[in-house]
Parts: sequence; structure tokens; C-alpha cells
Amino acid sequence: MINLTKNEAQIEKNAKICAEQDIILPTYAQMADPSLIPEEIQNELKSIGRDEVHSRNLFRVTWENEPVETGGTYTGTNFLEIPSELTGVRARIVGLVGKYFPTGAHKVGAAYSCLAPTLVTGQFDPEKNMAVWPSTGNYCRGGAYISRLLACKSIAILPEEMSQERFQWLEKMADQTIATPGSESNVKEIFDKCHELEAEHGDGIFIFNQFDQMPNTLWHHEVTGPAMEKVFHKVAGEKSRLAGVCLSSGSAGTLGSGTYLHQQFPGSKLAVSEALQCPTLLDNGFGAHRIEGIGDKHVPWVHNVKDTDMVAAIDDEHTMRLLRLFNEPVGREYLISKGVDANVVNKLDILGISCICNVLTAIKMAKYYELTEDDVVMTVFTDSEAMYTSRLAELTAERGAYTRDDAVADYEMLQQISTDYLLELRYEDKKRIHNLKYYTWVEQQGKTYDEINAQWYDRDYWDGIYGTKEELDRLIIEFNKKVESYR
Repeated sequence: MINLTKNEAQIEKNAKICAEQDIILPTYAQMADPSLIPEEIQNELKSIGRDEVHSRNLFRVTWENEPVETGGTYTGTNFLEIPSELTGVRARIVGLVGKYFPTGAHKVGAAYSCLAPTLVTGQFDPEKNMAVWPSTGNYCRGGAYISRLLACKSIAILPEEMSQERFQWLEKMADQTIATPGSESNVKEIFDKCHELEAEHGDGIFIFNQFDQMPNTLWHHEVTGPAMEKVFHKVAGEKSRLAGVCLSSGSAGTLGSGTYLHQQFPGSKLAVSEALQCPTLLDNGFGAHRIEGIGDKHVPWVHNVKDTDMVAAIDDEHTMRLLRLFNEPVGREYLISKGVDANVVNKLDILGISCICNVLTAIKMAKYYELTEDDVVMTVFTDSEAMYTSRLAELTAERGAYTRDDAVADYEMLQQISTDYLLELRYEDKKRIHNLKYYTWVEQQGKTYDEINAQWYDRDYWDGIYGTKEELDRLIIEFNKKVESYR
């Protein structure tokens, strides 16, 4: 659950620190609807770069940032529709674009949602604690950035085989970066490093593990879900219906948006994808893969499995081939020749590797349920090609220059995506997946037998998490008032 226990003395200290650093905190309501942000703050943003280390960029933790490098305010939810000429299905596939968040990925939202509540309740002491961000990539980047904006020190942890762009960025942002053994799927090694740090530093560190931090899924329920709802109403025709949402497992925080859409659009489906090379949800499998951003070999504590309707395993080779098709000049030329709108083709660098995985999942869902042009499938484009330029260079070195023949083959592969390695979940399937949490979280990570059962049997458990948003907003507003009083 989300701990809202207050330490009044530390709250006062934190407010003084924020006053000294000119820090004001956005509420969940403001992140979901930036029109609620005071005009004074919006005017300040007009002279601040989107990725600049400036506390006012906390107010750019929203899906509605103007898509410019500097000086932008808010111009509505950023999204991209992937046309049928590309997907080969009749259904409309629409993704929220994460590129225009500070750091170039939406993970700053989950990071803010984890750290800010501990500041406004006085649980975190910026003068004593270091914020530890265990991650398979973008979350630790977001955590390091948010820590800097909130005058907190940070330690970023991620696997050593992640893209070099991540490590290069962290060199400038995190106070310390730790590379753990393995690749995307080596999550336990990250957890082990956290335990080592706890043993070494005791209460001097504060671990914000995205895989078990409920504020992660809360942020997506309260911010990403409503953003999807806005986009649906914007693109919907007279007969349109929201058929579902397709998201990679990863930390499972983003799945909170699927729960929100279930509530707003009864009958919509939530599909969760993972790598075929590591099919943990599909059939208790394990392995290594190249879809950066969806760490696995376990079921995240924050995953509300009962609310998941489908699991799809995506071949990482398909994502790597499409990364080239979408970004190499020859690939783009071929797509245009096949009738794909040039305006869309020129925006395909908005999609990073896990985003391509999400598109493939949406295609599988559309084919499985035989969706039509009246059906809209939502997804999320977490980050962009900018995080994987080195991967493109590696692929060229490994496979040679990208040719028209490669483009033809990759486009045909995309058109032939099938419903293999897909499972529509029955009750017993959902319970099997949920039960996998026991081995990671109860046996290894100290969660309780009672709470894992509460996640499954207690109808109020997840509602209780999402119900904390109003109280957190109240605490943030009160905290900002204290900050103002110390100015």
C-alpha cells in the first residue's frame, strides 16, 4: 500500500529546503490537466528548456507538453496514430508519445510519484537520504532527473548491457551509477544490489523500487489513463469504441492506465506483452532478450493481474528489424512507396524498441478479436529512437548496410504478424500468473503472505491504492503553502 504516515518535524525541514531551492510541487490533478497550473508558472516555462535541470520542469511531468525543445507550455496530449497501411489491420492503433517529457521518456512521472509523497509526508530527508532508483533503463534516468529537481541525491542502478545512451546521460545526472550484471531481463541482480546497499548504508538510503512502489501504478491510473481517454474522444468517430489498451509488462506501472480505462469503458480489454525469449507471463518461462524497457523473469508486485485480459509474447527479432525499417532512409522510402503517409513515416523515430513491441501487441489484439475501423486500440510510446541510436549502429555493423531488399522483407514480416504466442486469460490463468509473485516477493523480497492474498482476494485492495490520489493532492497543496511561508 502507499504509506502516508507523517513526520511533522521533517515536513517543516523539507519545506525550508524547497523554499531555499525555489521548488514548487505539482499535484496529480495538475499533471493530468495542465490547464490547472497557475499562469505564473506557465510563463516561467517559456524561458526554460524541456530537459534543463530546473525545478519548474516538475510541471512538465505531463503528457500534454508542447513538442518543442525549449520554451513550450501545453498544447494537448501528444499522440501518434499508426495507420492501417503500416499495421495491416483495420483497427486504429493510437499511442501516447513519451518523447516530450523531460528526459525523453514518461518514466519521470512514475519517479516523481514515488519521491514526492515521501517529501510531503516527511519520510525522506534530503540532507540524510539518497534516493536509489533500481531500473532496466528509463526509470533510473527519470529518478535521477527528478531527484536533481527536488534537491535530492540519487543512485541509479541498471544492467550493464543497456544502451550506452542511458549510461552517458546518467553520468551527468546521477550522483552515482551502478551497472549490474546481465541485460534487460536480469532484474533480480538489480534487487540484489539494492540489498547490498541497504546492508552497507542502512537508513541512509531510500529505495524506490519501481516494481513494488504503488505510487508508480497510481500515477498511470491518475495521469496516463485520463490522457488516453482524452485522446480517444479526440479521434473517435460516431461509431467508435475503445476496444482495449496494449502495454508491455516492464514494471507494470503503466498497467494502471488499463485499470482506469476498464472503469471508464466497460468491455475494453487490457493486453500485456513481454518478450518471446522470456515468456514469464505466458508460460512461466525465462531467458534474455533485446526489448529494452520491459525487464522480466518475474511478475511485478504492482501488477493487478486480475485486471489483465490477455498476454502476448513478442519476438525481439521483430522489434529490432522494425527499428531499422522505421529509421533507416531506405526503409522509410519503401514505406512511403507502399502508401504509408509520409508525415507518419517521418515521425516513426518517436518509437523506441519497447514502443514497437507495443504496436505489435496491438496488431495481435486486433487480429485476435477481429477488430474493425470502428475499434480504437490505445498504447504508449514510452521513449524514442534517440535512446537506441547506438543499437542501429550495432545492427549495421553486424548485418551490413540496410537495403531495399531488407525493407521489403521487414515490411512483409510486419504484415504477416499472427496471433501466435498469445493467450486470452481465463480465471485460472490469471491466478497462475499472480501466484508467481510469491517466489519473488514473499520468498526473496520480504513481502507478506497476507498482502499477496489481499491483492487477489480483497476487492478493496487496489481501489484503496487509487483512492490515495485525493489525499496526496491535499498533502502536496499543504506542503506548497508551507514552502511559500518560508520564502
